Amino acid sequence: MPKTQLGARVDEDVAELAKKRAADLGLSVGDYLARLVQEDASGLRARAVDAAARFLAEHQTVFDEAEDGRRTSRGARAA
Repeated sequence: MPKTQLGARVDEDVAELAKKRAADLGLSVGDYLARLVQEDASGLRARAVDAAARFLAEHQTVFDEAEDGRRTSRGARAA
């Protein structure tokens, strides 16, 4: 595998495919790769936010009970 400008080793077939896709989009290979990274990061962020929302929705009763417990037992403390 040849060494690329970025220092990563990439199969020639993969490099050629990236060059063709970048040309199809009117981008340099670097700009194309940057776009892929941004899209991937955006996707990861969206999945993380969705997972957090699901977690909060599934456990909302636990949070509500904890808040209610704090309000009703001001002097109670765990030993």
